[in-house]
Amino acid sequence: MSTKVNDLRSALELLQEIPGQLVETDVEVEPLAELSGVYRHVGAGGTVMRPTKEGPAMIFNNVKGHPGARVVIGLLASRKRVGYLLDCDPKKLGFMLKDAVNAPIAPVVTDEPAPCQEVVYKADDPDFDIRKLIPAPTNTEEDAGPYITMGMCYATDPENGDTDITIHRLCLQSKDEISMYFVPGARHLTVFREKAEAAGKPLPISISIGVDPAIEIAACFEPPTTPLGYDELGCAGAIRGEAVKLAQCLTIDEKCIANAEYVIEGELLPDVRVREDQNTDSGKAMPEFPGYTGGAQAALPVIKVKAVTTRKNPIMQTVIGPSEEHVSMAGIPTEASILTMVERALPGKVQNVYAASPGGGKYMAVIQFKKTIPSDEGRQRQAALLAFSAFPELKHVWLVDEDVDPFDIGDVIWAMNTRFQADTDVITIPGVRCHPLDPSNDPTCDPSIRDHGIACKTIFDCTVPFDQKHRFQRSKFKDVDPKHWTDA
Repeated sequence: MSTKVNDLRSALELLQEIPGQLVETDVEVEPLAELSGVYRHVGAGGTVMRPTKEGPAMIFNNVKGHPGARVVIGLLASRKRVGYLLDCDPKKLGFMLKDAVNAPIAPVVTDEPAPCQEVVYKADDPDFDIRKLIPAPTNTEEDAGPYITMGMCYATDPENGDTDITIHRLCLQSKDEISMYFVPGARHLTVFREKAEAAGKPLPISISIGVDPAIEIAACFEPPTTPLGYDELGCAGAIRGEAVKLAQCLTIDEKCIANAEYVIEGELLPDVRVREDQNTDSGKAMPEFPGYTGGAQAALPVIKVKAVTTRKNPIMQTVIGPSEEHVSMAGIPTEASILTMVERALPGKVQNVYAASPGGGKYMAVIQFKKTIPSDEGRQRQAALLAFSAFPELKHVWLVDEDVDPFDIGDVIWAMNTRFQADTDVITIPGVRCHPLDPSNDPTCDPSIRDHGIACKTIFDCTVPFDQKHRFQRSKFKDVDPKHWTDA
């Protein structure tokens, strides 16, 4: 491809060169539920309620209530499209990210004028209102409010200077306040916020919206692959082969992504909490990756906004929570994490990993394992155990042989139907902490579950026993090029 991708605009230029990867509309769209309702049918996919499908990314050029604003959705809602944007075979993306996360290139602060600061709006202006400045949509009519779903949250550890970038659920609560949801667990920004709050101080934070897709993918790595102190911007730099450029914020002591479309500058206030649905009383937050709408949180930390800076004619980027876009962003780093962990213990045995779409990129992984000697029998299950260690939020692992395509769920289920016996090939590990957004991980579903978020992790071993491989040979069809007879 002729376009080099280093920001959102170059990413869109690249997709314009590729048939079927990007569509635009000038028809007016209501950002409250309608925009996402349209894209559900165009290209959302993932765990979105059917009917939906995988399709092109989409730009809305006429957003009601926001003259001149444009909103892009679904940029990463296709593994094939992610391959184009990261210049990688879609089936090798996990390997590429594995290499990148292990050879980071640290970000640099640019001295040049930052594109993200071409236009500046400060909160002390009496007309300042983030709800008017930022065309943030809602996914459904039940949402607690407009959400920023693709905001790269960047902050610094107030004690040791470590930095980190993460994506969080951000709801616009008032003209200058945003609620921020932290999933329980040792995420880096959680630690930074808790340290600042313990000291009674606000935590400066920037939110960059509309950036290089490499940053959006890298920001989704989690411990133990990226332990506390690892800044995922280094992984993004390695993907591109050059450092991510940061700019100094104008109203807070923090950095932001220099070529972002929008940047929100603010402070996480100590000991201030807000009810997430205070403006709607819906009891709902927004649709999350498992396909259900999350409950509104009773008390969330608050970001006090100091300024919004933008590029000229900025492009807002958003995502449908349960769409294939989440599968790409969460799932590909998950694959890289599993590959890293398993390769260290069992070199050469795992051929590929797919964090499959039905699991939203987090709950389900298919591991393609190759047995070459008798002593490999049983090691496939060791690989599954390592996968659970590599990514603690993983719930189910399917093990398949090297002749099964892990990216084709039909092929995986075929292996399950012909190579699997439930009484011997299901391995359950009950009582393990998993993910709080899975509604079945709750004592109300089963009294044996001691706390919300605890699950039974399960291995489905669909591999052929090594000494039986001769009985499970797939039919060998002649390999020909069909183009001689058809356009297929």
